[in-house]
Order: sequence, then C-alpha cells, then structure tokens
Amino acid sequence: MINEVLLGGGLATVSGLVGFLISKKITNANFDIYVEKAKAKASVIENEAQHLLHKSNLKSKEIELEATKYYESAKDRAKADLHQREDDMIRKENSFKRYKQGEEKRINNEAKAMQVKKIDIQRNEKSIISLKESYEKKIDEALHAIEHSAGMTQDEAKGVLLKNIEEKARGDIAHIVRRYENEAKKEAKKKANYIISVATSRFAGDFASERLTSLVHLNNDELKGRIIGKEGRNIKALETLMGVDIIIDDTPNAILISSFNLYRRAIATKTLELLIEDGRIQPARIEEIFTKVKDEFEAAILSEGEEIVADMDVGVMHPELMKLIGKLRYRASYGQNALAHTLEVSHLAGLMTAEMDGDVRLAKRAGLLHDIGKSLTHEHDGNHIDLGASLCKRYDEDKIIINAIYAHHGHEEINSIECAAVCAADALSAARPGARREVLESFLKRVTQIEEIASKHNGVRQAYAINAGREVRVIVNASLINDDESVLMSNEIAKEIEEKVQYPGEIKVNVIRESRAIQYAK
Repeated sequence: MINEVLLGGGLATVSGLVGFLISKKITNANFDIYVEKAKAKASVIENEAQHLLHKSNLKSKEIELEATKYYESAKDRAKADLHQREDDMIRKENSFKRYKQGEEKRINNEAKAMQVKKIDIQRNEKSIISLKESYEKKIDEALHAIEHSAGMTQDEAKGVLLKNIEEKARGDIAHIVRRYENEAKKEAKKKANYIISVATSRFAGDFASERLTSLVHLNNDELKGRIIGKEGRNIKALETLMGVDIIIDDTPNAILISSFNLYRRAIATKTLELLIEDGRIQPARIEEIFTKVKDEFEAAILSEGEEIVADMDVGVMHPELMKLIGKLRYRASYGQNALAHTLEVSHLAGLMTAEMDGDVRLAKRAGLLHDIGKSLTHEHDGNHIDLGASLCKRYDEDKIIINAIYAHHGHEEINSIECAAVCAADALSAARPGARREVLESFLKRVTQIEEIASKHNGVRQAYAINAGREVRVIVNASLINDDESVLMSNEIAKEIEEKVQYPGEIKVNVIRESRAIQYAK
C-alpha cells in the first residue's frame, strides 16, 4: 500500500516536472516570437521615420527656396521703390529750385519797381514844392503889381480882389446851386432806395443767421439718424408739414430749424422737442404731434389776444382781430418784437390822448391795430399797411383807426387827435434807445466816408477815424502844407463832413503836421 502511494507520488512528481519543462520550452519559444515581432515593428517604424525625415528635409528645402525667392523679389521691389522715391525727390528739389529762382526774380523785379516808384514820388514831391513856390511867387508879384498900380497896400489889394471875385461869382454860384438842388431832389428818392437796398443786402446774411434760426438740443447724435429716417422720409414729412428747413450738420447734439416765419418756426421747434421726448419718430406720429401743437398754438394766441384786449380796455373786438394781435408775438421788425411795440404804442397813445382831451379808448384801440397787418405779411402779398387797413375795414373798425394805420407811415394826412397820438407813439417806440438794433454796416460806412473825405485833400498822407467815429486824425505832408494851411484844411474837412455825413453829436477834426530831420552818424 505504501509502495503504491510512493509510486503514485513519484509518477505525479515526474509528470509535474515534465509539464514544467514543456511549459518553459513553450514560453521561451513564444518569447522569441514576440522579440522577432518587436524587432520587425521597430524596423518598420525606423523605415517610416527615415521616410518622414527625408520628406521633411525636402519640404524644408522647398520652403527655404520659396523664402529666398520672396526675399529676392521683395528686395527688388524695395530697391525699385527707393529709386522711384529718389527720382521724385530729385524732381521736387529741381522744381523747388526753379520756383525759388522765379520768386527771387519776381521779388527783385518788384523791389526795382518800388525803387523806381519811390524815385518818381520823390521827384513829384520836389516838382510840387517847386510849383508851389512858383505859384506863391507869382501871387506875390501880382499883388505887388496891383499895389503899385492902384496905390494900395497888399492887404487892401487882396481884399478888393477877393470882393470883386465874390460879387462876380455870386450869381454863377447861385445858379449852380439851384441847378444842383433841383437835380438832387430828382435823384434823392432813387438814391435813397438804392442805399437802402444795398444796406439790406449787406445786412441780410448776419440777420438771417442770428434772427431766423432756432436751435433744438439732442441728448445724443444718434437721434439725428432717427429724425432723418429711412431714405429721408421723416425729415421730408417734417419739412412738408411744418413749412420750415431742418438743417442737420456736424454740430454735436444739436439741429437747426430755419424759417422767416417766427410762428411756423416756434411750432416746428415745439413739435420736434415733443417728438424727441416721445421717441417715436415716424410720419404718422409726426403728423399727430404737429396737429396737436398747432391747435395748442392757435388756442394760445387767441387766448393771449383776448387777455390783451381785456387788459387794455378797448371794447369788444372781432375774434379774428384778437387772434392776429396774439400772433404779433411771433413777428419782429428791425429786431423789435411786434407785440411789445404794439403794446408800447397803445399805452403811449392813450397817455398822450388823455392829456389832449381826446378819446383814450379809441386811441389805445388804434395803437393796438396800427400794425395788425404785420401778422399777415408772411401769408399774403402786399405791405402791412394795406393789409391792416383792408382787415379793419372788413370788420367795421372806426375810420380814425384806419386813418392811423395809413398815417403812421405817411400814406395819409393826420385827421384826428387820436391818430396824431398813435403816429407820435409809433415814432417814440421805434426811436427809443435799445428798441431796435443799430446796423453795424451803417456805422462802418459812416467811418469809411469820413476817412475818404479827409484823404482826398491835397497834401494828406493818411487819415484815421478813431474814438468810434467821433474824431478823425489827418496826417499831412509837412513839406507841402504849412501851419496856416493846416488850419484852413481842418475847417474845410469839418465843413465837408457836416454837408455829406449824417452823425450824432460832433466830430473832431485833428490835422497833424509833423516835420522830421533825420541824419545818421557814421
């Protein structure tokens, strides 16, 4: 039994050992196979790496070649551009040299011409001095001859000569004066209208920019695009409805509304402000807001007209007339508000009429209506006098009122105390200092005229109007004008200014005669 067990154990041990050896042999064989496979894969990877390295070398050489070509091309272009710039600089330098030479030649020619003119002027001055001395010498000789022949002194002969000349010339002078006076009367109206038209044309630009535009502020410039709208439909709707010009330019956060009609401009300004506040800017909304604002303005001017008529205590008046009185707030004349002027005239006319025992209520009513036609001048043809008179006739106003409308501009004679008071009050209101703008152009024209009068006299070098036109300084040539002649010249200039220039107060004429002796120590 024991032997069997030992035999079984030995067999098991032998079989296990044989199995272990077989397993080890198989494992070694598999390991060799794996090693061979790994070596084969490594060889493949090495071959692929060599291939990739070869391709990358070829690619790098191609890139290097292209970079070299691009560099050479860029280098050639840079050289060509540099040569072009150098050529341009050379051309410009040559052009500048030619321009410089031309300018130097022109300056030299002008300097020579100035030198020639200077020599001519000096020669003319010497000639004038010589002629003056010759003239004075001949006068002295004539006076001596008269003195010897008539047995009179020089002063007596001079007096007799001047008296005879004055008596002989008096008739001719009177005839010439009458002829020129008649011609002046014929030409006065034509000349006055021409001067007014020229002054108006010169003043129109400043007046338009200052008095005929309104500024609307914007929160940001993006609103300008919304006001213009797609293809400009919003701004077209605004301008068509309101009858104004809307100017949108580069001015930050602002647009301009331009129109001669202050009433339409005020409505347009209010409409745009409400649209900007509302934010909905489109044609339908524009028309809605405009209609609303227009109705509010119509009601406001009627209400204001009713309040004015009630406060002035001028009796019952047609609603259309009261509406037009309220509308005068949006009219101006020479920078003076028409409604303020109307109320001023009405109050002054009432006060003056009361002092003259006239009808105070009628005078104040005439003052209120004397410029009523100005409310219609933008909508109807004709002047405000004819429009106002026609309107008052239509609503059966008193004849005195119609006479005041015509008479305050001289179209009719004054027929009553009330009418005279209105005319006087209108003149006082317009002439009140500060009521109307003084036109700068007329002031400059007056100063220029004063300088021209002084400059045209012989021997005057320069003339300057200073101190706001209240003084003119005349600098004369000391070699041509002596002290006595300077006194005579100041009188002549003052007389001519009095005759030809209209001015307030007085103008001082200051003739300056200066003699200088200059020498240089070398």
